[in-house]
This record gives sequence, structure tokens and C-alpha cells, in this order.
Amino acid sequence: MNYSKYPRHDVLCIDIRSFYASVEAVMRGLDPMTALLAVVGDPNRSGSVVLAASPALKKKYGLKNVSRFFEIPKDKDIVIAPARMKSYLDVSVEITRMIYSIVPPEAVHVYSIDELWVTLNGTRKLYGSPLQAAHMIQDRILEQFGLTSAIGLGDNKFLAKVVMDIHAKQSPTGIVECRYEDVKRLLWPTPIEKIWGIGTKMEKKLHRLGIFKLGELANYPLEKLKYIYGVMGEQLYWHAWGIDLSPVIGDFVVQERKGYSNGITLLRDYEGHEISTVLLDLCDETCKRARKDGKAGRTIHLSIGYSIDMVGGGGFSRSMSIDAATNSTMKVHEICMTLFNKFYDGFSPVRRVSVSLSKIDDYYGQQLSLFDKKDNTTLERVMDDIKDKYGPAAILRASSYTKSGITLERSKKIGGHFA
Repeated sequence: MNYSKYPRHDVLCIDIRSFYASVEAVMRGLDPMTALLAVVGDPNRSGSVVLAASPALKKKYGLKNVSRFFEIPKDKDIVIAPARMKSYLDVSVEITRMIYSIVPPEAVHVYSIDELWVTLNGTRKLYGSPLQAAHMIQDRILEQFGLTSAIGLGDNKFLAKVVMDIHAKQSPTGIVECRYEDVKRLLWPTPIEKIWGIGTKMEKKLHRLGIFKLGELANYPLEKLKYIYGVMGEQLYWHAWGIDLSPVIGDFVVQERKGYSNGITLLRDYEGHEISTVLLDLCDETCKRARKDGKAGRTIHLSIGYSIDMVGGGGFSRSMSIDAATNSTMKVHEICMTLFNKFYDGFSPVRRVSVSLSKIDDYYGQQLSLFDKKDNTTLERVMDDIKDKYGPAAILRASSYTKSGITLERSKKIGGHFA
């Protein structure tokens, strides 16, 4: 591969090791790298998810972030910490602000709460080589926040991310550099399932082609990959050679939404007659986001999951399209109830519910017919404004205060976990 025609940048991908667990350990005055600590979504539920385990806990017991609370060993030295999402978000924001003091905001691309890219183009006179700058940033994160980080350095975002995932997290220094010339040595021996951007389904498809490692993907005929997988096949091929032409600096504008959705795994089994209240709360949240963006949708999708404990799972997913796009809570709720009443088996307890609005258009208002009794749009927008100013629980429908309502409980959480 002739890399001379491809751009070279100085890009870092920074990951905070076991972020939730490390922040929790620091707040408790513990060493994040040696403490045995697990952050649990809700310790009052034995099936609650372990959101993060400290590096020492992972090493000693093999505990993973997808483990359940009841799987944590009975060890008196293990600290069980209820999730404090707001605190973790606050630390993440402060780390980003610190990075902003080193490079311009447009050179920072926040990928997740614990991971971001930083482009160092033009900073050599300030901080030395990119490797020196990486060590300086790593030291600042440790000094200011007490957190250990892993950093990948590469010619583009893909290389920085992949070498961070595969090598930097295992490196004694926590920093590894991968340039175009290093791809064959550092990345090609890697199993494809460990490569960022290759999910389980794609992994199985590639295995059927006899592709198990990144090097085998790089040496597979490009035309065949394009024929089989289209644009995705072409992207996989170029990534296998370490080539990524996505922008490394800019405002990183989020692509236009294809839909709005909201779902919940209920904390108990709900009977059929209770689902209307759950759906009303979910429709309200979904449509509020669409209204805020000035969007509306023509297809409403409802997904219902039955209780595994009671009926062994199952459920249904159905959708309905309408002629005129809407973002009205009551209209979407009406369609969801039509779908529910039509496809619900009439007896199974429900444990999972989700609502989505798709086939998105710009919203220009609602055309009422002569037979429409009222228009709820103005009322819904007033409720939206009150919630935006005073919080999601500032004004609620009466049904949300019943035992079937979910909004009050959800308003206390961030990302599905208590703040």
C-alpha cells in the first residue's frame, strides 16, 4: 500500500480506565488501580448490572462490566458502590474542559463519557512531539483527577482508537503509537472481533469468508468485499489497511436523526391494563424530543416484550404509518394503543416496552379537519417549556402519579441509573 497520498495527522484517542469505578474509588479516597470496587446500577436488585469493575477486581475474579450483582464474589474486601451518574458526568465534563485548555475545542471530539479524540496538529512548538504531548495529557489527568488513562496515537482517528483498544490498555506506560507503517505489525495479527466497528453479525459474516484476522481482511479482494457488503465492505477494507478519511478537526456535527425512540425495562411485571399509562409516558418523552428539534414522524413503532419469568419471553413489534407526520403525544399514544390492543395476547405480563417515531420530516404545523374537537399541540409545547426550565418532573399528567407511571422514577435517573 502506498500511503503517500493519504493524510497524516497527530490524533490521540484517550480512554479513562474503568471510568465509573475509578471515579468512585477516587471519591472514596481509594486507589483506583488497586481497590476491589464494583459500581452497581441498583444494589437492591440482585439482577442489577455491574456498570464497572475496578481493574483489580477484574483481574482477581474475572468480573466483567456486563456481570450481574449476584455474580459478585462474597468477599469482604469488595466495595459495592451504587451508581452516581451525575458525579461521573461532572468529572467527564471537567476532563473535557481541561483538554480544552490544551487544544482548541474544535480539535476535541468527545466519543463517550470516558473516551475522546484529540487532534494535536500544529502543537509541536507548544508541547513537543505528539508522544510527549500524550504523556503530558496523561500526567495531567492523573494529577488533577487521580485517574489512569490509556492513549492511542495515530495518523487518523481509526488508528488511534484501535491501537488504544488493543495495545495501550495492556501497555505498562498506557500509551502506544501506530502510524501507517506500523499497521501490519501491530494490527494485522488482531482477531477481527476485537476491531472497533466490527460487530457480532459482521464478525460471523467475515468468518464465513474465511476471514478471522485483520490481516486476512486487508488481503481479501476489495471488489469482492464491495460486491458482498457494498459501501461497508469497502470501508472495512480500507480500515484494515489503517486508512480513515473521516475529519479529525471541526465541529463534528451529528448526522440528521432518522428517528426518535424511548424504551424501558420495567421493574416488575405489568398487566395489560397498565400499559396505557406506560405508553403515555414514553410517547410524551419521544414526542418532546421531536418537537424540540422541529421534527415529526409518519411511522410509529411499538415493541412489547413479555416477562421471561412468567411466560418464557416473547412479545411483538409492530408499526403503523400515517399520511401526515406528527409529533403529538396523544396522536402517537392513540396509534400505540391501537397496535397494542390488536396484537397483545390478552394475558401475558409485560416487562419491556418501547416506542419509536420514524420517517422523519420537518414539522410545519398540523392541519385539523372539521371533525377534530381540539388541538393539543399548544398545551404540549407549554408542558415542554416548563420541563425544560424546571426539570422533567416539574409538570406531569395525572396518570404519571399512579403506580403504573414511570416518569417520576425515570426523572431521578441519568442513563437509566440513579444520579
